[in-house]
Amino acid sequence: MTEQAPFTLRGRNPDVLTCIANLSNDEVFTPPDFANRMLDTLGEAWAAANNGADIWSDISVRFLDPCTKSGVFLREIVRRLNKGLAAQIPDLQKRVDHILTKQVFGIGITYLTSLLARRSLYCSKHANGPHSIAKSFKNDAGNVWFERMQHTWADGKCKFCGASQKTLERDQALETHAYAFIHTNDIKARMREIFGGDMQFDVIIGNPPYQLNDGGHGTSAAPIYQLFVEQAKKLEPRYLSLVIPSRWFAGGKGLDEFREAMLADNRTRVIHDYWLVGEAFPGVAIQGGICYFLWERESPGHCEVVTHYDGRILSSATRPLMEPGSDVFIRYNEAVPILKKIAAVEQRTDHYKTKRTEKENCSLSLPESQRFAKLVSSRKPFGLTSNFKVHSIERKNDVIAYWNGGPGFKQIGKGWVSRADVTGESQLIDRWKVFIGRAYGDRGGGGASRDTPPKAVLGQPFVGEPGSVCTETYISIGPFKSESEAKNVCSYISCKLTRFLVMLHKPAQDATRKVYTFVPTQDFSRPWTDEKLYAKYGLTDKEIAFVEWMIRPMGLNGDSFDEAPTDDGDDE
Repeated sequence: MTEQAPFTLRGRNPDVLTCIANLSNDEVFTPPDFANRMLDTLGEAWAAANNGADIWSDISVRFLDPCTKSGVFLREIVRRLNKGLAAQIPDLQKRVDHILTKQVFGIGITYLTSLLARRSLYCSKHANGPHSIAKSFKNDAGNVWFERMQHTWADGKCKFCGASQKTLERDQALETHAYAFIHTNDIKARMREIFGGDMQFDVIIGNPPYQLNDGGHGTSAAPIYQLFVEQAKKLEPRYLSLVIPSRWFAGGKGLDEFREAMLADNRTRVIHDYWLVGEAFPGVAIQGGICYFLWERESPGHCEVVTHYDGRILSSATRPLMEPGSDVFIRYNEAVPILKKIAAVEQRTDHYKTKRTEKENCSLSLPESQRFAKLVSSRKPFGLTSNFKVHSIERKNDVIAYWNGGPGFKQIGKGWVSRADVTGESQLIDRWKVFIGRAYGDRGGGGASRDTPPKAVLGQPFVGEPGSVCTETYISIGPFKSESEAKNVCSYISCKLTRFLVMLHKPAQDATRKVYTFVPTQDFSRPWTDEKLYAKYGLTDKEIAFVEWMIRPMGLNGDSFDEAPTDDGDDE
């Protein structure tokens, strides 16, 4: 046995994989500590499903990292197997050869990361080189495969991943970011081509790239991590565990079908959700947080949802991923009973109006007559774009137009437009209504990340008088019979509980009609306070405390938050 293997497979400090910098926010290197948390979760699930058996002592289990970068998952798997198989294969060289040639496999996402992964795994970028700790490989790559691929272009985008042809159609000297695992219609056949034979993997684990430029406006990027999840499931492993952004819970561009499929799949048994990305990946900024999940092919059931915040486990609950009446994943365990209480009260209110089934009475869905979202306009209520030219001087047949007119979009602008220019919901022009920002960039408490409580969630609403409209900077809520009704709606939106309910359906800046899905309507002949809402829905002291912790106060008398509405809120 060479000296390299025992040196490589025992713990060392510092670990070089804790010191390398990320290439970008799209291709994040996984810290060894975090990779080991995922492997611990896998080991616990394996033991629970196999009468306490240790996965790291199983000589036949086959692992795949389909998007290996630093090689940390494969390296840590080898370290655990080397210890677990010591009794079955006492000879260290034979044991290492067996593990590296028969049990661990990887697909590099770029040429550079494939070399890095081989160096982490074999102690050499050449699997069959003189310095490699593996002595049975006949090829240079070993079981860490990489081959430069081209995208398949159609109408300016890759038909597999949606990448922009303008951005990523490159010559041979540049990386194309055409990832092999997701650029095929038949992933099982592709695995046979890459590794030879009929490859059945027991465990697929890794941290896929998150997005690629899609050729849209500015730095527009399309998510691609969901493609890795979908391809991995097609390989039918016994266990699947990937790190992905948490934004899929409720939003994300092009993720509706993926979210629906994920929430309907009751084989996702564990989700560890990290509100602050830095707690998992130091120095990385990904708004909305990240999560890792564990999917078990043979073990359907409810999911254990574990929330991590501020270096501790904030909550843990076992519950369905898809709550009846919800089209998103309820991220906060504490929010589920609150939503159930609100739905139950509103369903009782609606009881004498509509005969409801037992199934409907168990749903989080609000009765049609009780939905605040019905009052909320489309994202461009009067057909006026955010850059529509608003006049500074009133002319004949003009109406008041509100727009975001301050430097850096910090103030409400007020001008005039012709009635003839107004399209869309023109019936609202001469009615009382409420205007509120279509997008809101919440930075959280004290100017911190928007993933840090307490949050504002929405910008401040204001009353729109008869004869007024707005550009698409704002959306319109109404109509209402009087100014007092409109002011009472503003008081309702300012309540913490109202904005808490919006937050549950608002994964990013965008605050269009859909984010009001969980918000019930009220009797707006009177103003509202949180105390009145808490009493109406019977919230406990603990539930109230959570809402109060998550949401910060909103002043309606000239007070303002540090943030303001933005015109580019569609960052999903």
